[in-house]
Amino acid sequence: MYIKKGDTVVVIAGKDKGKKGKVIQAMPKTNKVIVEGVNMVTKHQKPSQKVQQGGIVHQEAPINVSNIMLFDKKADSATRVSYRLENGKKVRVSVKSGEVID
Repeated sequence: MYIKKGDTVVVIAGKDKGKKGKVIQAMPKTNKVIVEGVNMVTKHQKPSQKVQQGGIVHQEAPINVSNIMLFDKKADSATRVSYRLENGKKVRVSVKSGEVID
């Protein structure tokens, strides 16, 4: 999967199309990611030992990785990701700007 935790991404499809956010969690086995402020859902939570105050909680739900693209700060837009070998290491490269991401 070409998206990692901490990356800034743009939503390209769905109800939150156009929103930008930071990846909180990446789940490569299910091909999903959780993005900050995107795909918000309402959860009704009962009081418990962990959560003293119950009620309605708004939280992010997983979104499929096919509906997001990596945001390139230099090009100031969404970009695809390619890979290149540099000094024997595989690195991610922005297709638009040609700059190494990590």
